[in-house]
Amino acid sequence: MLKRVDRVQIAVRDAAAAARTIGAALGAEILRQDEVAALGARRTSVQAGISIIELLEPAGGGPVGDFLDRWGSGLFAAGFSVDDLDAAARRLEDAGADFKSAGGQILIEPSATFGMRVVLSPHQERAPVGLIKWIYEVTNVIGDWRAAAERYKKLFGLDPSRFVPITSHEFGYTGSLTMFDAPSRLDRIELSQITEPEKAMGRFHSKRDDSLYMFYVETDDVAAIASRLEKQGARFAAGRRDDAGLSGIFIHPTAFCGVLVGVSRTENAWLWSGDPERARRAAAALAAKR
Repeated sequence: MLKRVDRVQIAVRDAAAAARTIGAALGAEILRQDEVAALGARRTSVQAGISIIELLEPAGGGPVGDFLDRWGSGLFAAGFSVDDLDAAARRLEDAGADFKSAGGQILIEPSATFGMRVVLSPHQERAPVGLIKWIYEVTNVIGDWRAAAERYKKLFGLDPSRFVPITSHEFGYTGSLTMFDAPSRLDRIELSQITEPEKAMGRFHSKRDDSLYMFYVETDDVAAIASRLEKQGARFAAGRRDDAGLSGIFIHPTAFCGVLVGVSRTENAWLWSGDPERARRAAAALAAKR
């Protein structure tokens, strides 16, 4: 049922300032402004690549204001596109999930998932904007990845034969990548079950329990984004380098509205997503052009 990781929602106190921050980092552009009464929020939608980042500013009481009061600015919801919103609603009803329909979207409560608030939108093709290609992953930190995988299979019509096991000793988790459309695309929810609670992801989970942790974007030019951040004095951590150059960075939450953002070079994420040879071929082709 899920087609793409289509968007994310970020709760912010000042949407105009947040839009400037995201524009400076990724070359994103403002699309529209409106309100989402069900969330008690004014919404500023910006486009980065072909994906949407919805900046939610509180407008009276509601879930967005409650989130900000408790956690401050941060990642509020994951957004996925579907071909048929009505069919998605019927599936959610059959599963007994708690959700609302509002403004041509479906808003799924975190009580229906493993702490991951979700917005479903009709699939829409867009011409890319700025420095990235798209958002391809949201990370759900959890206590039981198998239970989450089973739940999301039922809620979202995912095919478990496409899922890819993942373990990180560096970051202290194990789990699964719930690939939506492999081998065509990387879109997925990463289910990260904490194995080392003393590490950063584990500390986050200890504080917030099952919840959204971060999201990832893909770009043809990681170095261009790193250069922008460096010039702004924005905090980020550079990842590995190979013959093709910088393969990824992590943008620190202080530089992106309270959200940790992973940036991957095009095709590089296939290294840990079920097709490492595909990633190596892409890196070799890029290195040959340098």
